[in-house]
Amino acid sequence: MAAPGRKGSRVIQALNPLDATSLLTAFGTVGVFLALFAETGLLIGFFLPGDSLLFTAGLLCTTHGGSGGVHLALPAVLAAAAAGALLGAQVGHLLGRRAGRTLLARTRNRHLADGVSRAEDLLARYGHGKAIVLARFVPVVRTVLNPLAGIVGVPTRTFALWQIIGGLLWTAGLVLGGYALGSSIPNVDRYLLPLVGLIVAVSLLPLLLEALRARRRARAAAHAPTREHAG
Repeated sequence: MAAPGRKGSRVIQALNPLDATSLLTAFGTVGVFLALFAETGLLIGFFLPGDSLLFTAGLLCTTHGGSGGVHLALPAVLAAAAAGALLGAQVGHLLGRRAGRTLLARTRNRHLADGVSRAEDLLARYGHGKAIVLARFVPVVRTVLNPLAGIVGVPTRTFALWQIIGGLLWTAGLVLGGYALGSSIPNVDRYLLPLVGLIVAVSLLPLLLEALRARRRARAAAHAPTREHAG
């Protein structure tokens, strides 16, 4: 019989933090809390697969050990997801108020820098409440908007209200979506990989659309002087 230490070592070695199924296989419901807390509260968590993790966790609440022997309890997943997302966002806001400018100034990661730019655009375009809710559904932006809200001085009560609304909509929506699909399709775990791929693709759509809008705005700005000169 293999020693417990060796088994645990193999699990850690096999862990892929970018893969939702790997995280859930290694840590179960605790992995949901830890991943969402890191993604929404710590700038180092921007690479974690929040959307696919939530959806996969919902799917695994309907399986019976078919996907790597993993079966999760729906109430526990919903509670862990909400706790991780809500506590993480509040910690991110606090870090932003205390040391956000220093942390963001020191980062040289291009994805984080782009996320800051998109988060600032959201705040400017939609105002505090709507931006905080919408950011939950955009990868990377949901990581940087929380400290950014602290930096620009969004009041704690205002931030808490809207981040709770957005956090509950995001976590419960994706978990229950995965659970509903898993409940309606027999042996859904066989299709887990393509389903997760689809969720990742859908979650990246806001980033793609924003990039296209930014490109159009840049082109319009570049042509504006030419039209004025011609006039």
